[in-house]
Amino acid sequence: MVTVIGAGFGRTGTTSLRRALERLGLGPVYDMKELYDHPDHLDAWQAARTGRAPAGAALTGYGAALGWPACAFLGTLVAGFPAAKVILTTRDPATWYDSALHTLYRSRFDDTGERRRLTGGTGRVAAFAEQLIWQDTFSGRFDDRAHALSVLADHERRVRTLVPAERLLEFRADHGWGPLCDFLGVPEPPEPYPRDNTGSDFHERVGQRLARESGHP
Repeated sequence: MVTVIGAGFGRTGTTSLRRALERLGLGPVYDMKELYDHPDHLDAWQAARTGRAPAGAALTGYGAALGWPACAFLGTLVAGFPAAKVILTTRDPATWYDSALHTLYRSRFDDTGERRRLTGGTGRVAAFAEQLIWQDTFSGRFDDRAHALSVLADHERRVRTLVPAERLLEFRADHGWGPLCDFLGVPEPPEPYPRDNTGSDFHERVGQRLARESGHP
């Protein structure tokens, strides 16, 4: 049963929050990495995208869902899991755009600037992400900085309107454990709040996945 819904877009601290929720015993946590690891889940997400099934059906067995694809289905998830708490991860919008541009967006292209031609499960998930994120969410205009920032702002306003205040926490990674644990009603761990998935971390992880897909060690 999903008890935590992450409403923030990717590159707003969702990977650090994933580690935090797992540390707090609120996993397993679903995010786009999980979908890449389990491309057999894709049919359920496609059914949600086309309105043939609720998005919650794709999250069976998970305790939390963060970032894409889940944040694209926020309305149905908030309604489908009425006891779940919602965390809107945020960061400075300009910094978010630069980070997303140089990681998520640019990872679609190889070193020559050509679109990657991916196959198998990775290719199918990448095609789904292309449609859900870059086309449905950003209307094929993510490289228009002003447009992308307006989409982010509209999304965050929608979250604040959609989610009752008592169910919503607006959270930045530099807030640390305190506000998060207070909101979730759990004790603070003794170690520092996790901070990872820098741009270099992201590209290293993508490179490793591409190497596995191509059969290289």
